[in-house]
Amino acid sequence: MADKNYYDILGVDKNASQEEIKASYRKLVKQYHPDLHPGDDSCAAKFKEINEANEVLSDSQKRQQYDFELEHPSFKGGFSSEGADFSDFGDIFSTIFGGFGGGGTQRQTKKGRDLTYEFELSFLDAALGCTKEFSYTRKDRCADCHGTGAKNGTALKQCSKCGGTGQLKFASGTGMFRTVTTRLCDECRGTGKIITENCPICKGRGTAMVNTKVKFDIPSGADNDSYIRRKGYGETPDYGGEPGDLLIYFKVKPHKIFKRKNFDLYVTVPISFKTACFGGKVLIPSLDKPFEYSIPEGIQGGKVICIKGKGIKNRNKYGDMFVTVQVETPVKLSHKQKEEISRLCDELENKQHPLMNSYKDNMGKDFGVDPYAVK
Repeated sequence: MADKNYYDILGVDKNASQEEIKASYRKLVKQYHPDLHPGDDSCAAKFKEINEANEVLSDSQKRQQYDFELEHPSFKGGFSSEGADFSDFGDIFSTIFGGFGGGGTQRQTKKGRDLTYEFELSFLDAALGCTKEFSYTRKDRCADCHGTGAKNGTALKQCSKCGGTGQLKFASGTGMFRTVTTRLCDECRGTGKIITENCPICKGRGTAMVNTKVKFDIPSGADNDSYIRRKGYGETPDYGGEPGDLLIYFKVKPHKIFKRKNFDLYVTVPISFKTACFGGKVLIPSLDKPFEYSIPEGIQGGKVICIKGKGIKNRNKYGDMFVTVQVETPVKLSHKQKEEISRLCDELENKQHPLMNSYKDNMGKDFGVDPYAVK
């Protein structure tokens, strides 16, 4: 098992936490998924390698044995003693490593491939949460033979090679210690049973392609690259085993008004020059319904107003809303309008332009110029 460095395959450190391993695995699965690279054999091989690495490193017992083999390559899979009682040693090995690759009688089971899909959500559905239904095709247990691969589910007999255990023991090595390993029986593929007559539907594989519908609840605050996992809704392996999982990653469509960062909402509200001067009430959108807000007199363009609790719900708390005020300059003015605005502006006093006055003073001190005296 340790002939490959699974940590390098997943791009994580040997002391990586389970969360780091999961995060790296999710990223690589999305990058190399065969559905995104049809016909690319190298991506398919990489995808298989990534799943193989994750299957070992995400299981604490398998990872324990793998780490030992990685640090002790000369042992080639474990200990054994020449002339010792191999069955007793197998039990000890099984106790240490939970039966993975040891001499115990625990039957190993295969797990099917995880299926990964991308699901598009509207901005509001992602922010508020919703219930969706997803349809897809997967390999599942054959309904005709109930996954046995045998006609009518009963055309089976006990495997004579493994005695119905589904496993075979092998001893190898020389010297004081010898390796004892347990492998799936190649005759019955680890099932302990031999099919005497194949199921006519699945041809003995025990699986068939089926259409599946799954409903899932999306909590409020779902965002790009967040996902849900439905255990047992992936593919079922041929000739027996547990089904993999279904992973649905979300792609959230942009909104025409809202933007978000984590659980905070961002909105830009254009107001007229008149409202900026005199103040006034405007309606600001929120996730449930618009609410009234009073713009203060003399507000400047670019001012950001924080409104607490008007963001996205995160468990029992809400994010905030940040409203940027954008003062819109009128366009396509008539000759009369230009004259009236020009006359009004000429009547304004310098103290009524605090930002311009501050800018003018700083330019005068540093550069000795009046920035507004350009002809």
